[in-house]
Amino acid sequence: MAANRSLLILFKSPNTRVESSRSSSSVIVSRTYAIGCSKIKNRIACEIKNFENPYPWTIESVPGTDPFSSIQNSASTSSSVPMAAASVAAAGLELSSKSDAKKICLFFCAETKILAEKIAAESDGIELRNISWRKFEDGFPNIFIPNAQGIRGQHVAFLASFSSPAVIFEQLSVIYALPKLFISSFTLVLPFFPTGTFERMEDEGDVATAFTLARILSNIPISRGGPTSLVTFDIHALQERFYFGDNILPCFESGIPLLKNRLQQLPDSDNVAIAFPDDGAWKRFHNQLQHFPTIVCAKVREGEQRIVRLKEGDPKGRHVVIVDDLVQSGGTLIECQKVLAAHGAAKISAYVTHGIFPNRSWQRFKHDNGGHPENGLNYFWITDSCPLTVKEVANKAPFEVLSLAGSIAAALRI
Repeated sequence: MAANRSLLILFKSPNTRVESSRSSSSVIVSRTYAIGCSKIKNRIACEIKNFENPYPWTIESVPGTDPFSSIQNSASTSSSVPMAAASVAAAGLELSSKSDAKKICLFFCAETKILAEKIAAESDGIELRNISWRKFEDGFPNIFIPNAQGIRGQHVAFLASFSSPAVIFEQLSVIYALPKLFISSFTLVLPFFPTGTFERMEDEGDVATAFTLARILSNIPISRGGPTSLVTFDIHALQERFYFGDNILPCFESGIPLLKNRLQQLPDSDNVAIAFPDDGAWKRFHNQLQHFPTIVCAKVREGEQRIVRLKEGDPKGRHVVIVDDLVQSGGTLIECQKVLAAHGAAKISAYVTHGIFPNRSWQRFKHDNGGHPENGLNYFWITDSCPLTVKEVANKAPFEVLSLAGSIAAALRI
């Protein structure tokens, strides 16, 4: 609304609430009366503040227009004034802000505490709730959810980390318990779906643990709002999307938008090319990165060895970023780096959504020391989907962590 313009608002009764379409950060109201020869009554001076500038407003009853009132902006500026999503209760002359944003109670395990705090910082509608993770003398979980009655009718989420089989059972116990506490809806956030990274169903008797975990999650009890929603990022094997049953609603997110934002911040962003270490990575990500020049590598077998070769594309003079969904030992990435350096890449960086690095294999990756791609990487970007890895590589070049907090917060508001 422009300055010096009026907005007519209908008051049906003293308790009618009137709202606009946008929210304010704070509202201050003072109540005064002008009683005299004029017909104006109950003059209310108030100030509606947005995140940038305060705008003084007055609310007056207009003679001869009852039951209407007008709100006038008394600011002299000609700039556009953002309206606040506020409500006016005429009887109490109280102006209160109201947000229609979805409110979520977010529980978390010990490993995901830091990420949970970052998620909560993204939105005022996300409130952190604690769980008491205790153990009995025999080592089995002794878990308590404080104030369980307080989450009745609330939207509830749980931020999980299945970093090892040892921690999965205790978290599954909570995941199965929360939907039965009369909550409105339940969302499970599992940034890294851990099983299936090495699985091959090649011989009779091979057990598909990814399918097993998907079946376990598909049988989470239904909350009052319906099936559980599952938020996960860059699942390793594309066929795992179809492992889930009808009792769970998978929401498959990606960390690639974080990478694209980071690449735009580089001083040589106009010279970046994307390299895929194999055809699987190309199939998974090329549609999201198609506006970059593309390089594809491939693994070929020579005797007993599998060697990485350049399949297509030209890395010469480019800042080449190797992209994949996850890294374990890192052998393929290192071989890919050597091939790209041999073909004239000016710089080489890498990105994976899930930095697993068992047995501290992240130590294999060295910094290039100012533009020597044959010696190491300029950057190695990972997300915080694997919290234990984040702690290990913090402030160690070439690693840089891109947080999923904003993406998760947005997914929770769906």
